[in-house]
Amino acid sequence: ARSWGLGDLGDLRESLKWTAAEHEAGVVLLNPLHAPGPTHPVQPSPYTPSSRRFANPLALRIEDIDAYRRADPDTRGEVDALRVASGIERVDHDLVWAAKRAALEALWRSDGRPSPLDELAPSSGLRDWATFCALAERYGGRWTSWPEPLRDVAGPTVAEARRELAPRLAFHAWVQQRCAEQLAAVRADARDAGMAVGVVHDLAVGVDPHGADAWALADVLATGVSIGAPPDNYTPPGQDWGLPPWRPDRLAATGYAAVRDMLRAVLAHADGLRIDHVAGLWRLWWIPPGDSPDRGTYVHYDADVMLAVLALE
Repeated sequence: ARSWGLGDLGDLRESLKWTAAEHEAGVVLLNPLHAPGPTHPVQPSPYTPSSRRFANPLALRIEDIDAYRRADPDTRGEVDALRVASGIERVDHDLVWAAKRAALEALWRSDGRPSPLDELAPSSGLRDWATFCALAERYGGRWTSWPEPLRDVAGPTVAEARRELAPRLAFHAWVQQRCAEQLAAVRADARDAGMAVGVVHDLAVGVDPHGADAWALADVLATGVSIGAPPDNYTPPGQDWGLPPWRPDRLAATGYAAVRDMLRAVLAHADGLRIDHVAGLWRLWWIPPGDSPDRGTYVHYDADVMLAVLALE
């Protein structure tokens, strides 16, 4: 009843404390909490995220943000007026995000825009995420439709855009900090409740080809290729999931840094990890651009290395 038309991390904290106390639950397994893109329409599937390295701000409980508690009465009133009624008939991701984004903008303003981007986004990953969000607000949510110079994350045009859009970058980095705080609180509550395992997160098998990770990590992804499954008795035509795969040659050349950083980001708030389509650590069914699933082929990965990176993280 307290959430804004969509279950949030506050609901999760209440649920896990109840299940631990009343039912002696030792573990809670979540659907992916990866970040969708910042623009409308919001991708409703948690298995087609814009980024697997950052969290979904739709899951934030607005009233649990410190800036809300510190806010003056006028700001709190402005935020409270945005609240989506919990009795809506169906979940509306766009409605919820419009309300929560406006609330976060108000709290960001009231917080005095406290830190420059270098403090909010010390890692290149967070800086790239915030840059993608700022560019998406201006040019649309599909980076593949942006002006050509903006498609190169390391190019001079993107560097100039980072400077020009610095306030928007700082806002999106600030939002991710609030997500990290609430995810940490969920994990702490599970531990305090005596759960034997705690919170198990879910790692999606891939990302939206038009989203943030596909833009920032294009160097290690097979752009244009999609992954899926070959024809079988369950799906005779085969399956096309529309997600770009890692390039095994580029992973090896870059020391598997992208895999490491992705795992590290998810595991920062997890006591365990479910890996969607875990066979993908060994091989994935690659479908060439423009072809149907039955025209695909298996491409193999160095599973020993993939498992070693996973074990280390």
